Amino acid sequence: MDINDMRIAVTVISLLLFIALVAHTWSRRRNAEYESAAQLPFVDDDQGTTNENRGEKP
Repeated sequence: MDINDMRIAVTVISLLLFIALVAHTWSRRRNAEYESAAQLPFVDDDQGTTNENRGEKP
């Protein structure tokens, strides 16, 4: 096995892993998870964090 064969194998494996990652990321099954993550900045902060806890004035 030549060094060029190893380079080809690593390149092909990297390409396949990249394609698998893209397919996993854009999968329709993960759409609900991404929608809930997109709403996180807009979720009300009522889980015990108050202005006094953050050092802010009311």
